[in-house]
Amino acid sequence: MALSANPSFLRAMLAERLALLLDDIERAAEEAGKYARQECANQLNQAVRRLWQAGGPTELADTLADAAAQFAGGAAVLPIEGGVATLESIRPSDYGGQATGSQTALDRAPALAAAIESREPVIAAAAESEVGETLARLAASAGDDRVAVFPVTSANGVAALVCAWGSVEAAAVELLAQAAGVEWQAPAATAAEPAAELVNIAPAEGSWDSLSGAEKQIHLRAQRFARVRVAQWRLRDGAAVRSGRARGDIYGELAAQIDEARTNFHDEFFAQCPSMLDYLHLEMVHTLANDDAQLLGKDYPGPLL
Repeated sequence: MALSANPSFLRAMLAERLALLLDDIERAAEEAGKYARQECANQLNQAVRRLWQAGGPTELADTLADAAAQFAGGAAVLPIEGGVATLESIRPSDYGGQATGSQTALDRAPALAAAIESREPVIAAAAESEVGETLARLAASAGDDRVAVFPVTSANGVAALVCAWGSVEAAAVELLAQAAGVEWQAPAATAAEPAAELVNIAPAEGSWDSLSGAEKQIHLRAQRFARVRVAQWRLRDGAAVRSGRARGDIYGELAAQIDEARTNFHDEFFAQCPSMLDYLHLEMVHTLANDDAQLLGKDYPGPLL
């Protein structure tokens, strides 16, 4: 039986990412004073909580647009289906007089397609040839010539895009998109038959049900270690991750961090659990390399044994 992450576990992972981002914000805003730091932290905390409480895709899109607009001049959420992005929610709602429901074909909006393919944020010119007529008009109505595009990645791929313009706090909006992605996949994780998850894995020997309670706890701690460590690299070394992915050598960019994490993972988890898997390797392949292990590079040592 596959080891399937449930919504509460995924929310705990996002809480870790939120804590990491708040640490970065506090350091960057140290000179701005205690009040400014607390206000930003409170906004993020409240926004993530509201996303976790949303009742369905429509409410989630509205909540995500509200939250993203707190960290940008304006924001829109566009669910993706059948090669088309449909404008679901806009904040402020009167931007450009644009009505919800308008659609943009992805083959006519290369910047949107690039964000979906790479699963990474994209900054594009606010031109119809790049982001389609709808988003170009929205950005133009705000006097902006750029659009920031953030993918909302669910269990089944990119479920939606968050597009923002004006003065965009990119790290905050990216984290909100990640939090929304967890909620978009939560119904699949609670269904009777487990669906695909972030990293779909099973213990090395036997099924998950055959493990003792103590072994299960070790596996869960190992997964959490892997996800938090990889999240740290994405947040703090994002430029190196993107460069390594583009060159097909992520390990070459993050060798010191990866080697240290591999040693810690082996010492903490493999020594005490015969059924252990290299969750760190699996998380790196999935999250950093977009499920293409070759992007880790020819010098990457491979999974731990």
